Formats: sequence, structure tokens, C-alpha cells
Amino acid sequence: MSNKGDELIFVPLGGVGEIGMNAGLYGFGPPKARKWIMVDLGMGFASEEHLPGVDLMYPDLSFAEEQRENLLGILITHGHEDHIGAIGEMWPKLKVPIYATRFTKNLIEARRLGEPGAPKVDMREVPADGRLDLGPFSIEYVPVAHSIPEANALAIRTPLGLVLHTGDWKLDDTPVAGNSTSEETFTRLGEEGVLALVCDSTNVTREGRSPSESEVAAHLAELIRNSPHRVAVTTFASNVARMRAVCLAAQACGRDVVAVGRAMDRVIDVARECGYLDGLPEIRGAEAYGYLPREKVVALLTGSQGEARAALARVSRDEHPEIALSPGDRVIFSSRAIPGNERAVGAIINDLIEAGIQVITDRTELVHVSGHPRRDEMAAMYRWTKPKIAVPVHGEALHLAEHATFARKQGVDQVVKARNGTLIRLAPGEPEIVTHVKSGRIFKDGNVLVDSNDRAIPERRKLAFTGIVSVAIALDKNGEVKGEPSIDLMGLPSYGRKGEVIIDVIGDAVERTINGLSRVKRRDSEAVENAVDRSIRSAVNEVWGKKPACHVMVVEV
Repeated sequence: MSNKGDELIFVPLGGVGEIGMNAGLYGFGPPKARKWIMVDLGMGFASEEHLPGVDLMYPDLSFAEEQRENLLGILITHGHEDHIGAIGEMWPKLKVPIYATRFTKNLIEARRLGEPGAPKVDMREVPADGRLDLGPFSIEYVPVAHSIPEANALAIRTPLGLVLHTGDWKLDDTPVAGNSTSEETFTRLGEEGVLALVCDSTNVTREGRSPSESEVAAHLAELIRNSPHRVAVTTFASNVARMRAVCLAAQACGRDVVAVGRAMDRVIDVARECGYLDGLPEIRGAEAYGYLPREKVVALLTGSQGEARAALARVSRDEHPEIALSPGDRVIFSSRAIPGNERAVGAIINDLIEAGIQVITDRTELVHVSGHPRRDEMAAMYRWTKPKIAVPVHGEALHLAEHATFARKQGVDQVVKARNGTLIRLAPGEPEIVTHVKSGRIFKDGNVLVDSNDRAIPERRKLAFTGIVSVAIALDKNGEVKGEPSIDLMGLPSYGRKGEVIIDVIGDAVERTINGLSRVKRRDSEAVENAVDRSIRSAVNEVWGKKPACHVMVVEV
């Protein structure tokens, strides 16, 4: 039973208004004594050009850290990186138990063991269809179909109502590996009474229903069977159903499967341990590739998103130590480029085609299906669960707006337009956004975590556009220049628009500026540095049209 003053709260900290970095909090109790649970703790890939040097992004957990003493646990819906990828870096800020089903738990552990210095995490296994009680929350893991085994929605029961957090899901009655999404189960939840549906928005702009994994498997089998030479298939390493489909197709036509890439190896080990590769012949390591006849091999490669260091990119540049392709071989992209990765994927495709290799993508063949629901599937979910409140999540602004309109058309009057950092009261009373809490992004810069407001990123971005000029000037105590100034340029062209030699332009500007300063000012190092800085930027702008960053150092001798 709820007490007077109790509230049911939802606070997304990541994944709402963006794709990736999924993390959300549910709170229950009076405002000053709430208990909390977190759902997922994922990362995003920094593919944006305005983030030079940054590879990964994590949700800002400042608000969750403030609630740490009342945070009861982290519930993981499934093992994709945008739902688990921040655990290694961000869990030490929270240090609470993490709950996941076996495959996901083992995947997190395998990932941790592959990262030097990663913390030992308090992992607790939840059985399939399992339930657990954490304070005022009673959580049921509800299996759903997705592009990875053991994906789950969460039925979160509280004294103020049932919230259904779908996680990533779709409808697929023949999933090849992993769960299907049960109409019976979700109808049962709907009959129990769903207060709020917090639902995936990724494919809300697409009509109809997603094809099944079994349809992709059949088409992959045909493409592999009909290929006269080598076949290489790239897909998300975590897509065990696709991996199993490739293995079955290869087995049917007498080919061996070779797996290439550390992420692929890691998932294969976990999938085999959990029984998802039972009944298949051995998947061989990359070292076997060179000993197999050209027409008797299928390579499973990482790198479907254009990652520069992944196996496929290295193969496309003919830089891989063990894997090479020849004209007439076939590469199948059994994946779709995540928004932001299109250019990198396109570059690999172009390199392969220039090398005479046949490339097949989902633009022309059924070699990939999404793990997220289209509109017909979403309509079924709303029909089964009949929620009083809809909260669109897992999408950019376009997806969330489309989902809000769609939910109203399904008969849901109360739709909350959440964004990262919105603190939403779901009950009691009408749902509303009460306030906004701190949210944002944390960047992984090398081995360091930096706030999105850190000056390093905008400074680095500026350097990428304008370069830098470094000047060292030696002055004695009387303000006389000793020797020639040392000038170094990075990122500037050699010549100006009329053929001026840029380094000579800078040298002349330095000399002119120093000679124009009084002897008194030349004894002031800071005044000299500022004057030379302004002069260089102005002179270079005259001949180039850009003002470089400058680093001027005066050495007193």
C-alpha cells in the first residue's frame, strides 16, 4: 500500500532525445525519502565531427550519484553496448548490484575481463521470466524478441501502479536465436492494468512490420550457396541469431566458418556457454583462414559500422595480417549503418568495390532486419497493454514526436514528452514534468573521462579548422631580441592566396611587431606575447582568410 506523500517518478538520464547511452531512474516514495532503481547503463559512439579525439560517450550520472544511498540496483534489459557499455567506467560512481539474465551477465563479465583495470562489478543473475523485489519495487523480467539473445522488457510494479519499460523489442515469431514477444504475456499485463508504457521509438517512422530473422537467414543461405568464391559477412558481433544463420548456411553448402575480431570471439564464447550455438560445427579462428580453399570458407567479420581498427576496415585496406579478399569474392553487410557512421561504412564499401569485390547490402537484398518495432508492431503493443500513460523513449527528437502522435492515435490521452533530465511524476494524479535535473554527456578522451563542458574539446575543434602557430622569442633584460625567433606551424597551408610564403609572413609580422614596441613594453613578457599573437593572427588572416590559434612564448635571457 502507498502512503500519503508517496510518488512514482521516472527520470531518463540518457537515450531520450538521442540514440544510445540508455539510462533511466525510477523512484518511489515521498520527495525527501525516495528509493530508486536504474534501468540500463549504456554508452554512445562519438561519431560527430565536432568531437575530435572522442570515441565514446556516457550519460552524466550526477543526479544518480546524489541518490546513491537510496539506489537499490541497476536492472539491465539486454546486452547491447548502448545499454551496458558504460558499466565499466560509470559503475564505480554508484557501486550497487547489477541484475541481468545469464547471457547478458556473462557478456558483461567477458567484456570486463577484456578491459585492463576494469572494476569487479557486483553482478547478480536473474532467471528467464524471473522476478525480484527491491524495496517498494517488484520487477518482472518479460522476454521480448530483439537482435540479441535474452532481451527483456521490465514490468515494474509499485503501490501506485505498474510501469512497463519495454527496452528494445520487436515482434518475431521465428527469431532463430533468443526470445519471441508473447502476445499472451503482454495481454495479461494489460488486463492487470498498465499505468505507463515507457516504449522504444526507434522505428516509429516506418510503416508495417519488420521481417523475421528467419527470412534473413533464408536469404543469407541463398547468397552464400550461390557464391563461387569466398564470402565474408559483417554484422553486429552481438547478433547471435545472424551468426547462427551464417553458420547453418555454411554448413549446408560444405563451408567452414572463420570468426575474425575480438568482439566476435567474445560473443561466440558467451553464446556457446549459454547454448545458443549448440548443434553447429566449430567456428574456427582467423589463423585457419589462409589454409581453407577459396570456395570453402565464410568469414564472420567485425566492423559493420566502419570502425577503423575493426577487422573489415583492415581487410578493405589490405592491412589485415591473416585475412585477404580477391576480385570476385563477396562481402555481405548484414547490418545497417547507425546514424553518424554512414561515411565510414561508405568508405569501406567503396574500397572493396574498387578492389573488384562484390558488395551486398540491405539496400538491394534482405540481409538485415532491425531489432526494433515498426508501427504495426507498436500498435499491437498498445492494443495489448492499454496503458493510461505513454512515455516515448529511445529515439531522437523526430522519433519521440512521431511516437507521441502515434500513441494518441492508439487512444492514449496522456502522453509525456520526456527528455534527458526531466523528472516526471507518473502518479498520483495526472502525469507531469515536475522539474529538470542535471543530465548530459561524459566523454571518454583517451583514458580520461571529461565533462562535455571541458575546454579541451572546443579547443581541439578550433585547431582542426585553423591550425596553430608556435613562436618562441628570446629577449634580454633590456628588451633586445637575441637570435632569431623560433617559429613552428601545424595545420596551416604553405602559401597564401597570392603565393605568399606563410612562414615568412609570420616572421615578418613578429619582427615588425617587436620593432614597433617601446623598450619599456619589450621588458613586459606578457605585453610582447599579446602583441605578437594579435599581429600573427591578423597577418595570416590577410593572406589565408583564417586566424590560427597562436602560442607565443617569451624567454628572458
